[in-house]
Amino acid sequence: MRTFNYEIMPEIKERWSPRAFSSEPVQRSEIMALLEAARYAPSCFNEQPWRFIIADEETSLSKMRAVLTPTNQVWANSAPVLIMILSRKTFSSNSKDNYWHMFDAGTAWGYLSLEAQRRNLITHAMGGFNRSNARMAFDIPEAYDIITIVAVGRYGNKEALNQDLQEREYPQPRKDINDLLL
Repeated sequence: MRTFNYEIMPEIKERWSPRAFSSEPVQRSEIMALLEAARYAPSCFNEQPWRFIIADEETSLSKMRAVLTPTNQVWANSAPVLIMILSRKTFSSNSKDNYWHMFDAGTAWGYLSLEAQRRNLITHAMGGFNRSNARMAFDIPEAYDIITIVAVGRYGNKEALNQDLQEREYPQPRKDINDLLL
């Protein structure tokens, strides 16, 4: 059970990371709207270091599913869209290290997830994938860090998940706000 001490926007209150995906297709225009939301995330020097690789048709989905860990494949293979999020490690203006690139890309992911929530789509970001296989499969230059793969779709049938995942299929509680303050 989640409790909120302060009034915040509904998309934040309602968003969580389900694993029960429907195989119902997501229109390309909806995917692009999610990326449009991400595009407007703030970034250091307006660098916008994030990049996306979209898998929304069978060939690209098979390729991206193949780099997921088996424990993520169990549920993520049902998602009709997978989006890999990358981030350029250096500034484009001077090629110096961009210490904030992953922070900025994470903000873009946040915007993407909230726009998905607003559109009644679900998202689940994953760290369980093989980065070196992903780099090879998608010919990703070393200038980019591969951050996550996000499953996108509509909520499906919870009972289609294995028993362990069914038991975890609910919005997880959060730490008390006071525990987050140093």
